[in-house]
Amino acid sequence: MLADAVRGLAIAAVIAVPLLVHAGGSNYAVAPGARPAVSAKISEWPVPTPQFARDPAPGPDGAIYIAVMLGNKIARFDPRTRTFKEWDMPPGARPHGLLVDRGGQVWYTGNGNGTIGHLDPGTGKVIEHKAPAGGDPHTLVIDETGVIWFTVQSAHRIGRLDTRTGAITEYKAAGNPYGLALDRAGNVWFCQLSGDRLGRLEPKTGMLTDMPLERGSRPRRMATAPDGSLWVTQYGNGKLIRVDPVARKVVKEYALPAGPDGGPYAVTVDGAGAVWANEIKTDTVVRLDPKTDQLRVFQLPSKDVGIRKMIVDADGRLWYMGSHNGRLGVIE
Repeated sequence: MLADAVRGLAIAAVIAVPLLVHAGGSNYAVAPGARPAVSAKISEWPVPTPQFARDPAPGPDGAIYIAVMLGNKIARFDPRTRTFKEWDMPPGARPHGLLVDRGGQVWYTGNGNGTIGHLDPGTGKVIEHKAPAGGDPHTLVIDETGVIWFTVQSAHRIGRLDTRTGAITEYKAAGNPYGLALDRAGNVWFCQLSGDRLGRLEPKTGMLTDMPLERGSRPRRMATAPDGSLWVTQYGNGKLIRVDPVARKVVKEYALPAGPDGGPYAVTVDGAGAVWANEIKTDTVVRLDPKTDQLRVFQLPSKDVGIRKMIVDADGRLWYMGSHNGRLGVIE
């Protein structure tokens, strides 16, 4: 059960949001598709600037955008022409996560300078919004109204950015907030990496509550399925878990093929409910069919890949970025 105590209070006034939000995948603006059959075809391309490129995101035009953290750039890959374009970010930004909204605008977490950045790909103009607590903004998602939610890991915060005004509201959290996702009711769920818990923020009230997990589980990332369930990678024990956000409990867990030390990291869900997770220590990606509990393992063509985020595009293809080897990959 979730703890009854409120974890923290909003730093700024709470702003109500509608109950309906986009469900599926990584809560990005592009709804994930699905393919009736997945082949073993895997393609990879080296990115122009490989310095810890990470966290791919689909755009409404089918392009894939990438945060290049140590190279301080945002990159765009066109799957049709197989070409890249790059933009320089403000000094010290160190973009970590990013997404592309329905209008094709890019939003990223400035992990190095405590900002949420906005890149207009058409003009190259960048606007930075300073997070009140500073810190290291980490992962971000977007809801149906265009509101962006993000985690701030070292400052233990959950942030809310109104993309129309640039106003940011922060909420005190705990446990080094990492990955996050939105449930069907509009609640914000997040992984407490160092706390072995999931956190839940109710935007209308600002109330934060906790859901304890197995000791040593170290939940890292999560994604929402079309049926409303949440899927979470447990980096510390090699498991993938399914969470019922209404009952607020784990309803099923899966021990992944690489075992307790495989390091499950990224997770996403396609439009048909198939769950994808990677095991970062073995350069493998696992596809789970929750209807049959069948697991399929894909051995990646590269070594020491270092996937930290994966997404499913509108065509049902799985995209990943190797932060260690600097190669963008797709499984189709």
